[in-house]
Amino acid sequence: MSSGAFAETVLIHFSGHDAPGLTAELTAILARHDVSILDIGQAVVYEAVSLGILIGVPSGGSFVVLKEELVSHANHLGLQARFTNIPQDALQHWLHGLSRSHFIITVLGRAITAQHLSRVSAIIAAHGMNVDRIDRLSGQLSPSASPANACVELAVSGEPSREVSMRADFLAAAHDLCIDIAFQRESIFRRNRRLFAFDMDSTLIQGEVIDELAKIAGVGDRVVQITEAAMRGEIGFDESFTRRVALLQGLRAESVYNLLGTIPLVEGAERLIRTLKLLGYKTAILSGGFTFFARHLQERLGIDYIHSNELEIVDGAVTGRVLPPIVNGARKAELLKQIACREGISLEQVVAVGDGANDIPMLNLAGMGIAFRAKPLVRQNTDHSLSCLGLDGLLYLIGVRDRDLQPDETPV
Repeated sequence: MSSGAFAETVLIHFSGHDAPGLTAELTAILARHDVSILDIGQAVVYEAVSLGILIGVPSGGSFVVLKEELVSHANHLGLQARFTNIPQDALQHWLHGLSRSHFIITVLGRAITAQHLSRVSAIIAAHGMNVDRIDRLSGQLSPSASPANACVELAVSGEPSREVSMRADFLAAAHDLCIDIAFQRESIFRRNRRLFAFDMDSTLIQGEVIDELAKIAGVGDRVVQITEAAMRGEIGFDESFTRRVALLQGLRAESVYNLLGTIPLVEGAERLIRTLKLLGYKTAILSGGFTFFARHLQERLGIDYIHSNELEIVDGAVTGRVLPPIVNGARKAELLKQIACREGISLEQVVAVGDGANDIPMLNLAGMGIAFRAKPLVRQNTDHSLSCLGLDGLLYLIGVRDRDLQPDETPV
């Protein structure tokens, strides 16, 4: 784009009450005067419209007549019109800025307040980033019903060298304000995710299957102690899993299968999976839990792939062993690669979701790894975390708005 081709460059700003056809009528006037549109943006907030158009007036052209016509028609439409001449050096600075890196910041909570937005925007400003666009993705920002979702998305641009320090500041702000803040680089992959892979226990369901089996077997306290140590990363998964399963020896098969349907899904799980299937995503469960429960979820939710541990049952009783190989952290990452390869997609197009230390390898391998209601160790080792909303809050991170869904799919 050569600024020298124009006699003058003008930023035109229209504001007022929104109505159908405003943009069409105003751009029709510009078309009659043969000006070049260099940039354009429009936003509507509570029926108030703000439309900005940067134009280049061709050499030999006159902006005076065009301005008079735009002012007259804007008055007719009930709009205010402002005109700002852009100097050549300012235009060149803007053109240079078009090459800056772009990022998406997603603010999520049960409600989004002025305090939340003030803190987030202050961090953006402190790192020299520019806010290019702000959108509300949820139905409301201060919902009256509970539980409810609230979400605001900010598109920002600036120097990529700020990325690491901004993530740290957003993590601190999210902790202080009890909200979630996701910070991701804008790219073609962000808008083209194709596979969601989930841990199962405490991610898709509200609890750990092995802990529930242990309660039935009368060894609940002993298993919980080992489970918690493993989830904190204090002992290796294989060792902890082997020790826990061994404590289940002798548990009757009917007691195992009676557990199906007794552990509820995590809030928002059904809505998330249903929406992902509607949008054509593939889904997978990669779990260090047990196959009998993963298969139950597969049938209930329509999951495409499941990989988990096969609990050995012989003569109607648990033997205290699992059939190898154990699905540990490394195995989850390898399975994730295999599924992506089978589907013919890049790992950048994969979203992985989990809560435990054994999920970290697959979370870091995926294009977007999300620690969901996770232990501190997991949150510290992943780029994204979601703790304040249900699992359907992940839809906002891939740009889905509440209004994109059917009325019965939209949270109150």
